[in-house]
Amino acid sequence: MTISPDAGQTRQALREATMESHRRVDSIYAGFALDSVIDYRAFLTAHAKALGGLEAAARPDAPRLPLLAQDLSALDLPLPDPLPLEARPGDGFHWGLRYALEGSRLGGAMLSRQVAPGLPRAYLSAAHGKGEWIAFQQALDSAAREGGEGWLDDAVQGAQAAFALFAQAGQAADQAVGHG
Repeated sequence: MTISPDAGQTRQALREATMESHRRVDSIYAGFALDSVIDYRAFLTAHAKALGGLEAAARPDAPRLPLLAQDLSALDLPLPDPLPLEARPGDGFHWGLRYALEGSRLGGAMLSRQVAPGLPRAYLSAAHGKGEWIAFQQALDSAAREGGEGWLDDAVQGAQAAFALFAQAGQAADQAVGHG
């Protein structure tokens, strides 16, 4: 995959390249009823297993793992060990991880509405502040322009790695609560 002279297409290119993986993750997590304490605990634990390794590698500007740990603690659950992530060196891979993490913040804001009253929701409610999503996209575009040949391929691999980790954690949690 090559970067077009108009790097404004970076987010769209990543979205198109990872669409099937994104759908798979959405499908896995759609089975969790967020208004059920049992399902919500499993959902948050799965996210923590994926997020732990991803945030350590991606170093997002606004990490959500502390918020997730807070929600798990409110549910009398420990923060689980993260799943291993085979991180690759390189700016593109790092930005691909961040792309998936920042996108999950958008989804989390929508999912937080499904959480039953009285259950903690700091993690899912950690939406982007005004202008933050646009600023992220601009930074992503800038990194793509500066990244050179192969950068976008590396970014796609990073995003795919993030989706794969969320899928792995979600499938294990889904089976643990008897959905799968």
